[in-house]
Amino acid sequence: MANTVESGRPIIYSGKDPQELAAYPLAEAARYVRIAPATLRSWVIGRDYPKSGGVARFKPLIRLASPNRTELSFANLVEAHVLRALRAEHGVSIKDVRAALDFAEKAFGIKRLLLNQALRTDAGYVFLDRYGELINLSKSGQLAMRKLLEAHLRRVEWGPTNVPSRLYPFIRGDYLDAPKPIAIDPLIAFGRPIVLRKGVSTSAIADRIDAGETVDDLARDYDLEPSEVEEAVVYERAA
Repeated sequence: MANTVESGRPIIYSGKDPQELAAYPLAEAARYVRIAPATLRSWVIGRDYPKSGGVARFKPLIRLASPNRTELSFANLVEAHVLRALRAEHGVSIKDVRAALDFAEKAFGIKRLLLNQALRTDAGYVFLDRYGELINLSKSGQLAMRKLLEAHLRRVEWGPTNVPSRLYPFIRGDYLDAPKPIAIDPLIAFGRPIVLRKGVSTSAIADRIDAGETVDDLARDYDLEPSEVEEAVVYERAA
């Protein structure tokens, strides 16, 4: 059998880092991480806004894998997932988030803080405190935001080199310690969502349900629990 690994990475990726490959069209990425496409677009491409005397432009918060394409990488998905924690309750001003990120990164020398486990340490607290100040968030609001961010970070699995290796997207809501039956892993199914226990594509399950098959039929075919089939369908159709 031919060797399927090259420099620690599958040959199908030509030795490139699968986490940084442009792989997700913007609308698809928005659906996976439960973000409005227009919002995600402003985060990764930027947007114009009116200003006295003309028009100004917000630069993007997330650096795309390829500057000449609009597809997101897996790493970009994780960054968007983390930013979503701020947007979920308080809205996200690109200007204020950038200022807070710049402040925390200058204090700790961490690039791409949204993609780093340091968000769980002092760097993350500096970022959240600064962001809370910029948007005039109360102390109770800052505490709630911190808890929401922690809930999002618990859905990211980190590899041995301190980079995200797997994302467990929210299915029904953002409540703390929600189950994690669905995963996005750049090394499985070309990074498309799967029912993790069996590696079955969530889109394949939803398509078969739409074609008239039953939950019990699919549970038997894939050796899944009926609840896992139902969760796959909810995830695929909830966007």
